[in-house]
Amino acid sequence: MTAFLDGLIAKLKAREPVAVVGGESKPWLGGALRDTPVSMREYSGVLSYEPTELVLTARAGTPLAEIEHTLAQSRQMLPFEPPVYSEQSTLGGVMASGLSGPRRMHLGSARDAVLGVRLLNGLGQHVKFGGEVMKNVAGYDLSRLSVGALGTLGILTEISVKVLPVPEREQTQVLAMDAQSALTRVAKISRSPYPVSAATWVDGQLYIRISGAGRGVASAAEAIGGDTLADAETFWRGIRNQTHPAFQADSKWLWRLSVPPTTPMDACPGVVVDWAGGQRWLHADADDFSVFDLAAQVGGHATCFAASRQIGTGLQPLETGIARLNARVRDAMDPYHLINRGRMFEENH
Repeated sequence: MTAFLDGLIAKLKAREPVAVVGGESKPWLGGALRDTPVSMREYSGVLSYEPTELVLTARAGTPLAEIEHTLAQSRQMLPFEPPVYSEQSTLGGVMASGLSGPRRMHLGSARDAVLGVRLLNGLGQHVKFGGEVMKNVAGYDLSRLSVGALGTLGILTEISVKVLPVPEREQTQVLAMDAQSALTRVAKISRSPYPVSAATWVDGQLYIRISGAGRGVASAAEAIGGDTLADAETFWRGIRNQTHPAFQADSKWLWRLSVPPTTPMDACPGVVVDWAGGQRWLHADADDFSVFDLAAQVGGHATCFAASRQIGTGLQPLETGIARLNARVRDAMDPYHLINRGRMFEENH
């Protein structure tokens, strides 16, 4: 344990509020912190990596770039293809935000990849949940609940994740069609044995990424049809990091909606449709929070990605029962509500 952690523990044991961030690459995600943030980047380093076991453990402040470089040496990768908004992005920030990229539809989310975590709870205790192998346990899986909790269930200090080999070959096919036709086509393709690792519609075109062994990719591409995208890496980076021009709109707010993939486009439109229909990105006027209602009506939830938002958390209001469950878990982990005040909950104290 380092002096850095000792300082955080001392504050928590003295019931002093503590705010932590990673590389501060996503300040617009959630509400504004009520307390001066401390960066976890000081607590950095890969602790263990076993390529043959497909497991990596690192401190929360380890730069995501370092993680990806380490994995690349063994031709491995994080399966959930996390967005990278800055060179300062950290593994802890990735897990605390819980965001996943285009490969999520094929290999699962950030929550699916986490094997175990160590964290500081609101009592200043350094506790461990999960392990380095997948296990089914009774009760709450705090290692997974901490993913996407924006630090409100504890300060992540160490994280173990499963990793996977980089596909032998990848190829992206492009087919011109409207969004609803794209949903229909993707649903049909998903019932086939093709190794599809991403499916995104934008600007009147459906992009299908195929990943796997060379012969399987070639035959799947031929069956799917369309044209082969020359610079696929740049395209998918733009979707992953929301730098594609379709995400940009002057004076408009960007929203991300997670919905059932089969949701019709007229019920929930989007300028970008990712995850084979399960993720819709749209623009709305500033301060227009009716997007929450739109998402709820189709059985989904919305998150505001607008950097200019000054009020609220930008997170979908929870149903009463789920809100109560969230409160119970938070009270158990941080009974005095000391950690990351304001990030996920609109608190009056």
